[in-house]
Amino acid sequence: MIRSVYYGTADLLKVWASNEIVKPLLEAILHPSPWRIRALGFSTAVGHPLFYFIWGVWLPQTYESLWQRLLMGALGLCLLVFPWISATPPTRLSATVFSGIFWITLPVFFSWMYLCNDGSPVWLGSMSAMFLIYYQLTDWRLATVGSSSGLLVGYLLYQSFGPDTLGFAFEQIVGHTVVLGFSWYMGLVLGISTSNSRRDHLSHTLATIGIMAHELRTPLATMSLIGEAIRNEAAAQEEGRPGLEKLATRMHTLVRNMNHQIDLQISNARLTRLPTHTEVVSAAALVEGAVAAYPYRSARERACVKVQIHSNFHFKGSQALFAQVIDNLMKNAFRSLAAATSASQPGDLLIEVGAVQKRGRIAVKDQGIGMSEHLQARIFQPFFSTSQGTGHGLGLAFCQTVLKDAHGSIRVESVPLRGASFILELPAATSTIEREPPMTRQHPS
Repeated sequence: MIRSVYYGTADLLKVWASNEIVKPLLEAILHPSPWRIRALGFSTAVGHPLFYFIWGVWLPQTYESLWQRLLMGALGLCLLVFPWISATPPTRLSATVFSGIFWITLPVFFSWMYLCNDGSPVWLGSMSAMFLIYYQLTDWRLATVGSSSGLLVGYLLYQSFGPDTLGFAFEQIVGHTVVLGFSWYMGLVLGISTSNSRRDHLSHTLATIGIMAHELRTPLATMSLIGEAIRNEAAAQEEGRPGLEKLATRMHTLVRNMNHQIDLQISNARLTRLPTHTEVVSAAALVEGAVAAYPYRSARERACVKVQIHSNFHFKGSQALFAQVIDNLMKNAFRSLAAATSASQPGDLLIEVGAVQKRGRIAVKDQGIGMSEHLQARIFQPFFSTSQGTGHGLGLAFCQTVLKDAHGSIRVESVPLRGASFILELPAATSTIEREPPMTRQHPS
């Protein structure tokens, strides 16, 4: 017997607050485009030597350093020399390097120069501009942490290695605090408003998708009625009946497949914001229902699917969303099997259901082409697709979001040319886990 795992009012309130308040406020801005990264790299590489000439030769300031300017320019040059930094979609390493370069060249370096120049009017204006640039350059959360830590590091560097300066008068400290505080505040407000603007744009996009889906379903419904009329006409005519029934069946299959794709794309597009669900879902019924409802392209494709129930379990979530998860994984598995050199055989797509203690598990295993470790590290990123030209890159990101919202997890295990296994783990939400002898069901043709 396993003790029940139920989510109380406090847990539901926490989930609601996270979805409705925290996530909209903390949503990150997407990593800059390759063109933007190259433009920023060029501006940094050229700008620092140029400003050394302006502030060191043409309009001399108290403190300037050619080697420091060249070092900052070299960091900007890295964005141009190393194309992996501007790769699309970005890797975690490229995003970290991008953020690190501009943390050094903006808050750290500007704070250092501001202090070394005794807060001259030139550097007071430069610091104000730096805050505004930094908040528009990256995510506002990173900019807030980066500007605070950059100021601290710049101050520590100045105290340890800075030149002897006159220091700041009390009135200067107060005035500069007001000016820099206002610049920082405006940068923060603009950063948050940009994030909210992006979220509003996404909401409008989803609304447009919903309208398009509604408009597409109307002619599809008409096609379905035509197919039914053809089938009824075929029943009244003996001559030509097999051909008419075949056409009607093909039309119904086409309508079903198109409606299926509409539902799938709408569900995938909602990956940034999913509703909270408290349905108790049977894992075995979920898998068998998804396998039965899948729009197979051929009898051979249908025959290669097997479902193996080791033990059933129940979990809290959305039956519809998890059906889309299984559907996504099956679609990817069929694509991998189609890319393999050998023809698919019965059992090449195996879906297992089992449970260990308080954790349930659903595994979708295929004997397709598999994937490298590099791809495994990126497949759950939004807009990353291993299927060039046919994938939108949202399916697995959607799956991961659905699992996380249900307090579960998804991971992949794969070896190139030896298939892949997607493993879903979920907390059991009933007092017992239904034990039954291992049972393999091949989906009927």
